[in-house]
Amino acid sequence: MLSFVLCDDNKAILDRLSKMLESLFMKHHLDAEVSFTSTNAESTLEYVKNHTVNVIFLDIDLKSAISGLDIAKQIRKDNKQIYIIFTSAHLEYILIAYQYKTFDFIPKPVTIERLEETLLRIIEDMSSEDKKCKFIRLNHKNTMINENSIQFIKKDGMKLVFYTDSRTYETYSSFSKISERLPSNFVRCHKSYIANVNKITDINVNDNLVFFDNKNTVKCYIGPKYKNKLMEVLKNDGNVTNNLE
Repeated sequence: MLSFVLCDDNKAILDRLSKMLESLFMKHHLDAEVSFTSTNAESTLEYVKNHTVNVIFLDIDLKSAISGLDIAKQIRKDNKQIYIIFTSAHLEYILIAYQYKTFDFIPKPVTIERLEETLLRIIEDMSSEDKKCKFIRLNHKNTMINENSIQFIKKDGMKLVFYTDSRTYETYSSFSKISERLPSNFVRCHKSYIANVNKITDINVNDNLVFFDNKNTVKCYIGPKYKNKLMEVLKNDGNVTNNLE
């Protein structure tokens, strides 16, 4: 699920922007939420520091010692992937705003039409081929899944089930179609499973099981046809050492 954060000194504007975004999430079947809103710059920075945030909307003049530009500058020191969108009536700040790898600058008052345009551009950009932190868009709706959060993918009849760090997602597709969009760390380990080797925490060769959490409760299976290739990848990777011999 994509996480959106909003910061504006005007609570009424925050509420309106939040409602517009939520209506657009529903309209486009986007698996997203407004996870945090604040009129305070410090609390916004604290939230972004301690949570996974994909998109942040910032007012520039926050009527405080810290401006929206200051927040963007601070965020960019640690996070190069978050989408920053400024919303401001002060158009004279546009050139300065784009110094912080700003994705968009929306003049106030923000209209739902203009907001929708930006949201759709974000979706397209997230699924572009040249993104280092790539998102996979499921075929039948605008569900965006961060590749790094996927533990494994299971084939279940005509569906694919994506098991991620937080929840599962389903879509009608096939391994042949999805494999073209996956990086090399995703390896077929069974006729019904593709594993993200970067997420594997343990492997039991005797029982042909791959685990994805420290308690060994999240697992998928190894098929005889795919075992040798998976073992070779895991040994070369070096991140998984338990029960490899």
